[in-house]
Amino acid sequence: MILIIDDDEAIRLSLGFLLKKAGYECDMASNPDEALQKVRQREYELILMDMNFSRDTSGREGLELLMKTKIFRPESPVILITAWGSIDLAVEGMRAGAYDFITKPWHNLMLLQRIETAIKLNATRQEEPTAAGFDRSGIIGNNQALIELLSTVEKISPTDAPVLILGENGTGKELIANAIHKNSKRKENPFVMVNLGGISRSLFESEMFGHVKGAFTGATTSRKGRFEVADKGTIFLDEIGDLDLGSQVKLLRVLQEHKFEPLGQSVTKKVDIRVISATNADIPQMVTDKSFREDLFYRINLITLRIPPLRDRRDDIPLLVRHFIRQAAHANGLEVPEIKSEAIEFLCRLPYPGNIRELKNIIERAVITGGTQLDKSDFSNFILNTDTPPLASTPTNLEEIEKKALQEAMEKSNGNYTQAARILGVTRQSLYRKLEKHGLK
Repeated sequence: MILIIDDDEAIRLSLGFLLKKAGYECDMASNPDEALQKVRQREYELILMDMNFSRDTSGREGLELLMKTKIFRPESPVILITAWGSIDLAVEGMRAGAYDFITKPWHNLMLLQRIETAIKLNATRQEEPTAAGFDRSGIIGNNQALIELLSTVEKISPTDAPVLILGENGTGKELIANAIHKNSKRKENPFVMVNLGGISRSLFESEMFGHVKGAFTGATTSRKGRFEVADKGTIFLDEIGDLDLGSQVKLLRVLQEHKFEPLGQSVTKKVDIRVISATNADIPQMVTDKSFREDLFYRINLITLRIPPLRDRRDDIPLLVRHFIRQAAHANGLEVPEIKSEAIEFLCRLPYPGNIRELKNIIERAVITGGTQLDKSDFSNFILNTDTPPLASTPTNLEEIEKKALQEAMEKSNGNYTQAARILGVTRQSLYRKLEKHGLK
C-alpha cells in the first residue's frame, strides 16, 4: 500500500491512476492532519509526499510533516514531490530522512522505477542483517547510510584487512570496530581497545609492548602489553590521530612486522593480530602537515569506513530514543516510561554536536529524573536552548548551531572544560578541538 499526500486533487488522482495501473494499492491524504492520522493507523510500503501545501508555499509545512511521519513510521521510505525551483528544499528533506525526491512535472516511467527501487531496497534493508546472521553488536538504526556501512562491515569482517574508522566523537566508532571483530574468524579471541589519546608519550612503550620487572623505576612486576594481550584477536587503536610522531614510528614497526620487544627485555615476541584504528581527526590533512606519518597512514587504511554524524541520520533518532529509554530504565531498576510524540519530535530537531553519546546522556538523565510518561519538558531541562531548533539546511547552519552550543556550554559551566564537555556529551579532547575550530579557545 502506497500513501499519496498532496492537496491538489488532480495530482492525487493522476498518481493514483498511474500506481494502480502498475499494480500498487493506494491510499490518499489531502493535508498534513489527515496524513498523520493515516500513518498512525497503519504502515505503508512507501509514502509519496508533496512538499508544498496551499496554505504554506515555503515548504516548511512539508518538512514538518516529513519529520512527524518519520517519527511514527521510520521504516517507511518517503519520496518527496517538489517543484524544480525548490531543489534546496528537497535536499533539506533528504537530510531529514526522505529516501528520494522527484520534481514536477515528472516522467511516469522514472517515477515508477524509483518507487520500485525504494520498496525493494527497504525490504532488503529490513531482512538482510538477520537473514545473513550478521551480528549488529548493539548498533541501532535503519538509515540508508548506516545500512550501507553495515553491508561493508559484513563484507570485510571475515578478512584480516586493517580498517580505519573515521567519524566525529560520539558516532559509535567503537561499536563498528566491535561489530567487525564479532563477525570475524577471530571472534572467540580477545578484542582489546586502546585509547591512544589517553596514553602519554613516556608510557606508550610500556602500555603497548609491556615491560619486565625492574625495567624502569616503579616497575615492581612484569606486565603484558596491549599487543600481547590481543594476540590471536583484534586490537582497536582509538584516537590514533592523537599519537605523537615518535610513538607513530614505534607503532609502525609492530604493524609491519607483527613483532615487538617488551621494555627491559631483548627477546622479540611475535603476535597474530588484526588492527582496527579510529579517529575524528583529518588524517590526510595531518599527513600533508607532516604531523602524521604517511607510511603509517597507508598501513592502517586498507579499508576506510566513514560513520555519518547523527544529524545526517535523523530518521534513526526515534529508534535510538526508545532503545536508550529501555536501556536507562533497566540499568537503574526503573519502570520503562512512555514518551509522547511531541517529545520525540523535539529530540529529532536538536543539533547534537556530541552525536549519539549526547543523545544517550540526555535520555538517561530524563529517565532518572522523570516520571512514567516523558514529555518535552523532561528533556528541555537538559538542553541549553529549550526553543525547538529548526532543521539545519546547510553545513554553514550546522557550524553556526555547533558554535552557539559550544558558547552556551562554556558560559553555563563558567569556563570549566570538564563540565562543558559533560553538558555537550563529548570528551574534553573533542571539546578542545571544537573550540579551536571555531576560534573560541
